Amino acid sequence: MIQKNKMICLLLLICSFNFSIAAEIENLVSDETVLETSKTIGKQVFYFGGKNKKSKQAIVIDKPLSYDSSTGYGFDFNTATNVKLNANSFTAEVPTYFSVQLPEGNYQVSVTFGSTTKSTNTTIKAESRRLMLDQQLLKKGETATKTFNVNVRTPKIDATSQIQLKDRDFGQLNWDEKLTLEFLGTVEIKSIAIIPITNVKTVYLAGDSTVTDQDLEPWASWGQYITNYFDENVVVANYAVSGSTLRSFKAGLRLKKIVSVIKPGDYLIVEFAHNDEKEKGEGIGPWDSYSASIREYVQAARDKGAIPILITPVQRRAFNADGTLKPTHGDYPDAMRKVAQEMNVPLVDITKLTTTLYESWGDEPSRKAFVQYPANTFPGQKEKLEDNTHFNSFGANEIALCVIKGLRDLNNPLAAYFIKGLPQYSPNHPNAFAKWTLPMSNRFEIVKPDGN
Repeated sequence: MIQKNKMICLLLLICSFNFSIAAEIENLVSDETVLETSKTIGKQVFYFGGKNKKSKQAIVIDKPLSYDSSTGYGFDFNTATNVKLNANSFTAEVPTYFSVQLPEGNYQVSVTFGSTTKSTNTTIKAESRRLMLDQQLLKKGETATKTFNVNVRTPKIDATSQIQLKDRDFGQLNWDEKLTLEFLGTVEIKSIAIIPITNVKTVYLAGDSTVTDQDLEPWASWGQYITNYFDENVVVANYAVSGSTLRSFKAGLRLKKIVSVIKPGDYLIVEFAHNDEKEKGEGIGPWDSYSASIREYVQAARDKGAIPILITPVQRRAFNADGTLKPTHGDYPDAMRKVAQEMNVPLVDITKLTTTLYESWGDEPSRKAFVQYPANTFPGQKEKLEDNTHFNSFGANEIALCVIKGLRDLNNPLAAYFIKGLPQYSPNHPNAFAKWTLPMSNRFEIVKPDGN
């Protein structure tokens, strides 16, 4: 009997031992699977500073490492020399870029910042100057984390086709194979986490130079400033391109690209006319080719279960002697309004909103919203810039606020995704340029974008 009991105890001990080993092996396999999956889908976490511990789940950067495609990350555009590495952060006081090589997709980015030794003022832009964080002030000893979504894309559509990029598109941050963050102000960055996401509502933008992400200062558009006002449930994918019409946008396969990736419940926002107005030929005009193309875009979105929104063209800065604005778009705004009514599509009438906006500023003050600068304001700029179509960052932000007002006035479901506490905006009482303090990026171009 005693011998039998000993045998039973031995068997139980062996079983228990094997179970523990099995459980440990299962845990190890689970951990390795998570790590391997993380690598496969591109999850990356970066800690800055020499006192951070090495980790399989994170990359520790303890020296000013320049971006290299073989490494796949680092400080970009020769800005590594701007950086000072501390115990657990990096600091910079001039615009500094950090890039990570990533495949096409949507990513949630979380940046932790703040200092134990001084106050900081942090601005973050992503890719081609999409504003993600506007001058967040932190006192000495305070830290914060900002989380936002970034769309990374390539021209490729499928095995046989890709977007037809213009010469000036090559080299732009929107069209390379990496995600680039720009830090401006007096910053101290502790960590950056980049996580692929799929369950996010995507807002696709189709438009011209007044909508596109302008890659270089001092040019800007509302599409790259509205990003600052959406919450963590939305990502903006801006496919707009300078100089485009509805027809050229489609011919360049940008609409095909959008249709290939847009999902049910996503949005397609369409704003064209500045360049469509200049097209000539039989069947070309607001009530013919323009209206037909708008209908095609609307139907393309609906066929994929997405939600179209139409936006009439922003006004040009063209004043009459009495201080009123000249209408320069002819019948094109009316043509879009008619299509919106016939097809029951939400319409934001930016033409009317920007008429009110410019007239509220007045002729001379409104110049401050456009790319109008005296000679030698920017590197290599020997002549004055005087553009009445294209905005600077201040003007682009005001137009973005007009778009937001339009969506709110419609009670459009997309308005539910604007950040909490965003004040109501009125173009009758616009912001003043004197209060605009957003720091400029340090990459410039004096040649104006295509289109007018």
